[in-house]
Amino acid sequence: MANVVMILKMVVMALVVVFIMAPAPGLGPRWVVGAQLHHHVVGDDRGWDPSSDIATWSSGLSFRVGDKIWFAYSAAQESIVELKSKDEYESCDVRNPLRMYSDGLDSIELVDEGIRYFVSSKPESCKKGLKLHVEVMPLRIPNTKMPRATATAATENSVSTVADAVAPTTPSGSVQLYGNFMLLFVGIWLCSFMAL
Repeated sequence: MANVVMILKMVVMALVVVFIMAPAPGLGPRWVVGAQLHHHVVGDDRGWDPSSDIATWSSGLSFRVGDKIWFAYSAAQESIVELKSKDEYESCDVRNPLRMYSDGLDSIELVDEGIRYFVSSKPESCKKGLKLHVEVMPLRIPNTKMPRATATAATENSVSTVADAVAPTTPSGSVQLYGNFMLLFVGIWLCSFMAL
């Protein structure tokens, strides 16, 4: 029974990630304009599991303010604690956690810059590598120039610029409503699914 619940939670998590990362029409691959926020599923397909190589998984990733990290694990077998210091993290000292996560599917928004430490609540699993430190970098808005449309007028011997037009920087209201509707739909669906 516990395996069925874990599989269902993994499926739900996959659907959440798909809906969150799915492009809204007209916005390209993300719903966020100007900055690229990411949703990181810790451990990828294996999730938060003693057989996962969390250190290798996280080694090539950048975490920024506004990103979310998702922990998927069997709540019957595991839970996660957030620690406040590097010393606690390195020694797997879970006696004084800042927070505990035990739902089996936890989403944590990275709202502040700095380092956060997550470890298995089981010291033996932590010592075997089931831990993650996340260095949260500042939100970076790409320094890109807006596409410019230039109208030109031809004279006998030269071409001169008549007017410059700057492309809009925000999506239309209908696209924002579509994205909000999708999030609302997924939230309602998840709540009803979890109530079963």
